[in-house]
Amino acid sequence: MDRTSDSTVRAERTYRAALRIGRVGLRALDLTVTGTGAEHVPRTGPVVLAATHVSYPDFLFVQGAVRSSGRFLRFMTRHDVWNVPGVAQAMTRMRHVPVDRQAPAGAYVAARRLLREGEAVCAFPEAGISWSYTVRSLMPGVAGLARETGAPVVPVAIWGSQRVWSVGLPDERGRKPRPDLTRGRRIDVSFGEPMTVAPGEDLTAWTRRLGAVLTSQLEELQQLPHHVPTPGEHAPWHPAHLGGHAPTRTEADPYDVVPRSAVRPTWGPS
Repeated sequence: MDRTSDSTVRAERTYRAALRIGRVGLRALDLTVTGTGAEHVPRTGPVVLAATHVSYPDFLFVQGAVRSSGRFLRFMTRHDVWNVPGVAQAMTRMRHVPVDRQAPAGAYVAARRLLREGEAVCAFPEAGISWSYTVRSLMPGVAGLARETGAPVVPVAIWGSQRVWSVGLPDERGRKPRPDLTRGRRIDVSFGEPMTVAPGEDLTAWTRRLGAVLTSQLEELQQLPHHVPTPGEHAPWHPAHLGGHAPTRTEADPYDVVPRSAVRPTWGPS
C-alpha cells in the first residue's frame, strides 16, 4: 500500500469512528436529523457545500444528513478546535481544514487543494453563528473556490440544532449557554440545487445571490410547523421577523463579529 492510499484508509477509519460516536450521541438524546435534497450532492468529484450556521455541532448534523451520498465532507472549521487535547490529530486525519478568521488565506489554499483532489468541502461562509438566526454577512471564499476550481456549490440550510447548543449571552453568574440535553428534538437540513460560478464572474455579486438562496432555504425550514413557536411561547431560539424573540439584526450587530472582507447582507429582513 502506498503512502497516499494508506493515508486515505486511516482518514476513513477515523471518520467512521467519529460518526459512530456521533450517532450514539444522537440516539442518547433521541435527536431526529431529517435531510432533504441530498441527491443534489454529487457522489463523486469536487463540490463545495455552503451551509448556514446556527449551532456549534452543525457539522455533525450536516454530515449525518448527507450520509446517503456516501461522501465524507471535509469541513472548514475554526482553527482553535485544534487546540482541544486529543482532537487535533483526529481533525487532521479526517482532512478537515482549520480556519483562522483573521487570516483565512491558508484555509483557502488547503480547501482548493482538496477540491482539486475531488473532495467534498463544506464551508460555513457566515464565519460564525448568526445571533439573529438570519443569514448574516458572507465571506466570498466559497465563490472564489468555485470559480477557481470549477466545483459546483450546493447551498445548505440547517434548523433545529440551535435548540441543542448555540450562542447566547452569559447569565447573571457570567456562565455561557450550555448544551440543552432535552430529548426528542428534530433537526432539519436541506440541500439546494447546485450553483456554479462562471469564469470572470464578480464574486461579490455571486455571494449576494448565495445569500438570497440560503435565506429562502433557511426560512422555509424555520416555518415548518414543528419549528414554529406556540402562541404566547417565549422563543429566543426563533428569529424575530418570523415571530420569535431572538435578537433582531440590529440588536445582534455587536455580537455578530465578522471579518472586514465579508459581503454585507442585501438579503433577508431589513
